[in-house]
Amino acid sequence: MGDDRYRSPLGTRYASPAMQALWGERHRVALWRRLWLALAETERELGLDIPDAALAEMRAHLDDADLDAAAAYERRFRHDVMAHVHAFGDQAPAARPYLHLGATSAYVTDNADLLVMREGLRLILGRVIAVLDALEGFARRHAALPCLAYTHFQPAQLTTVGKRATLWMLDFALDAEELARRIETLRFRGCKGTTGTQASFLELFGGDDARVRELDQRVTARMGFPAPFPVSGQTYSRKADSMVLDTLSGVAQSAAKLAVDLRLLQHEGELLEPFESEQIGSSAMAYKRNPMRAERIGALARFVISLTANGAHTAAGQWLERTLDDSANRRLTLPEAFLGTDAILVLATNVAAGLEVREMVIRRHVMEQMPFMATERWLMAGVQAGGDRQTLHEVVRRHSLAVAEAVGAGGDNDLLARLTADPAFARVPGGTLAAELDPSRYVGRAPAQVGEFLGEFLAPLLERVRPLAAAASSAEVRV
Repeated sequence: MGDDRYRSPLGTRYASPAMQALWGERHRVALWRRLWLALAETERELGLDIPDAALAEMRAHLDDADLDAAAAYERRFRHDVMAHVHAFGDQAPAARPYLHLGATSAYVTDNADLLVMREGLRLILGRVIAVLDALEGFARRHAALPCLAYTHFQPAQLTTVGKRATLWMLDFALDAEELARRIETLRFRGCKGTTGTQASFLELFGGDDARVRELDQRVTARMGFPAPFPVSGQTYSRKADSMVLDTLSGVAQSAAKLAVDLRLLQHEGELLEPFESEQIGSSAMAYKRNPMRAERIGALARFVISLTANGAHTAAGQWLERTLDDSANRRLTLPEAFLGTDAILVLATNVAAGLEVREMVIRRHVMEQMPFMATERWLMAGVQAGGDRQTLHEVVRRHSLAVAEAVGAGGDNDLLARLTADPAFARVPGGTLAAELDPSRYVGRAPAQVGEFLGEFLAPLLERVRPLAAAASSAEVRV
């Protein structure tokens, strides 16, 4: 295709080939054909007279659909499913009388969507695990590296670089739990008929209720689902789509939080996202090293999060057993939510695996704030040396405000020197105040918390969810 027609950047720049193929037309049509085969095979098992030749021809043409022929039929019939019924029948003439027997269009469209979403969720889970794997190594390496912790983006106390990484990891771990739950509990539409009453199948099986119920269960099992939806209209409940979109939004939220934090820390010069040797940060300002990957994560996350409204409105707006105002919306919303989330995680893995830590910058920022953070311990040292707590508090308060004013005007933080020279602290043994400036004494249990999080929470979680995930294939990062 030339460049004279619009092409989504999710397909041309951002999403991985694996996710693009999953939502591509050829894969979708191959699933339709497998669904028609599963229906015919099961109907034959339950007593319908469907010849071997019909099934054999269907099996022989699962993956070689003539998309051009189907498009020609669709121009005639203005019906995509019937176009593919005819195109399949042309390739498997012995099966033509039995294709789509007793089914409505939603049998293939809805069930195929559920199959694709399940595969997509597995791929997304694999990519979330890849992000967690990359961040795990980062957290271990920097578990004990003190850094400033911020509240309101103002220096508060100290934490460690590794402990901060576990906060990002927890968000993604919660997403992994939710993705696993969606994969394990996603149901199949099954064989429900035109308005969900299974009337057509009851007619096919001569009013045999038991065989109609068995048909629904067997086709569901054949397609690898634990259970069908217990009831449906013509379509499965669009609530299921909305719940999947909420899950993808959760992943986007986690990645956006990571990206925002990295943009703030890159501004501080403490952590830098990967930057390739010939990468250009700005067309005008050649010296710039912009956080382009993190910014793109934020942009794509905003898009994915916004799509949840479509799923919610679609679920809320369905009329009785079926209305078609869901169709065009779902064709846009479902693929783009998966493609967008996939693109986000490709970027997030790349960033997490290549983070650059500027330890000297981090230490300088810590030491600039350490005298303020040490004031409570200095106060206690003064009391232990025989001073009056309230008097000492006033001395510390007065000097701290003066130093803060000086630092704000570009001066150095000389609070230690001021207190050491103040008569109120004269009884404190020499070197005591300076010893309290060791940052490692102010990080609390942060290093231990990293090990506990990784060993006691993350490892068991990943062991449980990894078998549900599809391998996170590599994909080019286009910046």
